[in-house]
Parts: sequence; structure tokens; C-alpha cells
Amino acid sequence: MPATSPHSKLKIGVIGAGAFGGWTALELARRGARVTLFDAWGPGNSRASSGGETRIIRATYGPDRIYTRMAARALKLWRKNQARWRLELVHPTGVLWMASDHDAYEKAAMPTLHDEGVRYEILQVKALDKRFPQVNFEGVRWAIFEPEGGYLLARQASEAVRRAFVREGGEYRELPVAPGPIRRGALSRVRAAGAGEYRADRWLFACGPTLQEVFFFGAPSGERRFDEGRLPVWIDYGERKFYGIPGNQGRGLKVASDVRGSPFDPTSGERTHTEEGLQAARGYLEFRFPSMRGAPLLESRVCQYEQTRDGHFILDRHPEARNVWIAGGGSGHGFKHGPALGEMAARMLLEVLPPCAEFALSRFTRTAS
Repeated sequence: MPATSPHSKLKIGVIGAGAFGGWTALELARRGARVTLFDAWGPGNSRASSGGETRIIRATYGPDRIYTRMAARALKLWRKNQARWRLELVHPTGVLWMASDHDAYEKAAMPTLHDEGVRYEILQVKALDKRFPQVNFEGVRWAIFEPEGGYLLARQASEAVRRAFVREGGEYRELPVAPGPIRRGALSRVRAAGAGEYRADRWLFACGPTLQEVFFFGAPSGERRFDEGRLPVWIDYGERKFYGIPGNQGRGLKVASDVRGSPFDPTSGERTHTEEGLQAARGYLEFRFPSMRGAPLLESRVCQYEQTRDGHFILDRHPEARNVWIAGGGSGHGFKHGPALGEMAARMLLEVLPPCAEFALSRFTRTAS
């Protein structure tokens, strides 16, 4: 906490220690506020949207300039903080975004990548075949390659943010809390199970989550072409909508479908994959990576998506409580943006700024009317 800060007397409670809540709490503490961070099960736990081992970091977002800008800023902050903490949380394998005949999204991304200073290459099929011979590029017409993209160690990063928050003056409480009554348009306290009440001047609720299945397959003995350094993170949003991460610290080649699952209870739901999901992943794997045919399944996980109707985040004031803000709706692409969104949210809470239009709750009212 800075020695002298205009926010030193301001008490802020942050509920949820995931990517949005954890980074916001850290940024608030760095700006001098007195911050208490709450989480029922701990940062990066298996019930959280920020749980799991890895997340992709990339800046290709079609025409959605705000996310390209945020991803570029977030990558700088990830690098800065991992150096500060002496950790390796960013694995810059590169990100290969495959484009099919329906490539309007990828074409729309290029001007934005250029404007935001993101390094990228355009690779045609001949160059792709030469560079990545282990991949079958059938149906792919060209690709965007981001050499500085890659993947993040999600669970480790979530815990690293919490540790940094405590080192820099924040208070962390691992217990479930429930909001007290809203009176005169404000929330003054939350109730903690078996631990009384906590009071604050301002609050951020970032409590994440639909379900997605993730599978890790083992390469054949002696096959090194699917290791980190030889294969980038890849995204294939053509006909089948799959993506994957190489290496994964020895866990195998990660393959996941980006098709949204059914509604899911993050507290009591069973986190087991379906046979249908496994066969779909295996079918895609054998099509796109022929030498992985018959590869053994090493691990399987489920990921939870905290999905909004339009896929955009939520970062706005509570409509009935002027001192409460809500951050959420990561929609399967929020983790990478944590540091940048934390900066944005901290400014909103400290300076009482209005939300940006893309993240405002009012957009749902406009859509419905």
C-alpha cells in the first residue's frame, strides 16, 4: 500500500478471488485502498471459472477491438508481474488461429491487431504444411499466427495473485459470505458463515459459472512434435470449433470443444466428462493430428463457463446499490484479461466511473426492449 494515498481510508470488500476479483483486489491494494478479499474455496479451486491448469492468451478477436486492446495490455501486465514474482506463468508457444472458407472473423481481426501493436503473421497453407507437418490442414485456407501468444498457468496464477495481494497489504479471508440487506440504496455489510459480519464502504462481487469438457491425450512413444516449442496453441473455429494446448507440463496434448454445454450448478454438479464428448474430441484429434490416432487418454477435466447472452463481460454498478459493483460473465475468454480488467475495475470503484458500453448491464435491457 502506498505510504500516502487519497484512498487510504477507503474500505473495499471483494467477493471472489478468481481472475476478475483477485486482480481487482490486488490493483485496489496497490492504489492504497484497505481491501479484504473473500473466497469460499480459495483461488483457482475446481469449482471456480478460474480453476483448471491452463488458459490461452491471444489477441485475435475479430472486430471486437476492446478485447484485442485488453489482451495486449494484459499480456504486458502478466509479464511484468511474473518477473516481479519470479515465476513463469506465461508460456509463449505462439497461437495459431486457423481460418476456413468462412473467414470474415479472422479478416476483421487483422486491422485491429495492427492498430493495437500486436505482432502477427499471415500463413498460407503451403507455409503451414512446411512449418507444422504434424498437423493436417484439410479445410484450412490460411491462418493468423501470434508469436507472443500462448498459454497461462491458471491455477498457479490465481494463487500467485492472492499471495501478492497479501504481501502488498491486503487481507484475505477464505470463507463464504452472503450480502446483507440493501438499505437506502447501499450495502454496508456481508455476513460470513460462522465468522460474524464484515463492513466496507464499497464492494465488488466477482463470484463466478455452463460446462465444457477438456481432454489430455498422450503422444506415441518418441513422438516429440506435439511438445511445447514444436506446436503452438491452436484454435480451429471452422466446422468443429476445437482448440488445444501442447505440452501442458507433461499432461499431454489438451483438446477442448468450444461448443457451450448445458446449465451447470458449480457448487454441487459432478465434474465428469461424457462419452459423447470424449469421442468428439478423439475424432477431431485423429482428423487434425493423424499421428495421434489411437492416442491414450491421460486426463479429463471439465471447465465452467460463466456465460452472458452476448459473450461480453459484465463490469457495472449494481442497479439498486450505488456502492456495489459486479464483475463477471467471463464467457470462456475472461481469464487472460484479468490484469487489464483489474485495472479497469479498480479505477471504476475508486473514481466512481461509468462502465464502458460493452460491459454495462443496461445493454441487456436495450436488447430486450
